[in-house]
Amino acid sequence: MPSQSSDTQDLTVVTAAALIIGDEILSGRIREKNAGHLAAVVTAIGIDLKEIRIVGDDEAAIIEAVNALRARYTYVFTSGGIGPTHDDITADAVAKAFGLPCDHDPAAMKLLGDFYAGRGIEFTASRKRMARMPEGAAHIDNPVSVAPGFVVGNVHVMAGVPAVFQAMLDSVVPTLRTGRVLLSRSVHCPFGEGTIGEPLAKLQDAWPDIAIGSYPKHDSGKFWTEIVLRGSDEARLEEAQAAVAELVAELQTPAGAP
Repeated sequence: MPSQSSDTQDLTVVTAAALIIGDEILSGRIREKNAGHLAAVVTAIGIDLKEIRIVGDDEAAIIEAVNALRARYTYVFTSGGIGPTHDDITADAVAKAFGLPCDHDPAAMKLLGDFYAGRGIEFTASRKRMARMPEGAAHIDNPVSVAPGFVVGNVHVMAGVPAVFQAMLDSVVPTLRTGRVLLSRSVHCPFGEGTIGEPLAKLQDAWPDIAIGSYPKHDSGKFWTEIVLRGSDEARLEEAQAAVAELVAELQTPAGAP
């Protein structure tokens, strides 16, 4: 993955949302993989992924989601619906969300035309659909299958095929403004959330700058909890981790024991 230059990093909170598009995701015919990859990549560079939304191949739903998310977050990353078939309507929907015309982009037409000509494949009307994008959009490089994604405003529109999505995201990463990187620590708790919930909530109140999450686990007939702490200040994070570890130790000490 491309590295981040120090001059793009700051201590502000940079946020993002993922918009996953496709009837095949909602029907279960295809298992969604791109949101998890996106979360791992952007979190590592200091972008806080706040929301993941899934919509079908419905123009009104895509427009509504794009407009809601782009107004709320620093960046929006979409996945799916920019292929050659009739139900690939993402480009048109995004263009309408921005109030822009959508047509065949000349540079994309040349890119795809040269690609198919070099392979002796007809550049059909269906394949030309992959060159359609909102007027003025910038390309996102696609080193896997050539057909570009695009950026308009703060919305990055990318393919749904995981290998292509990942390659496009690698192309996008160096262009992003990054913020504070969240660090994480974990504490093993041998009790279920029913036991740890109330005292953990009190600790969260005492450490408002540290996000404290509890994740129930089950193994070999036993329930336990992984407590994960996240924050941008390493010293504060370690202090909060120590407080959580102390709480877990106290819960393990029998009542009345020294």
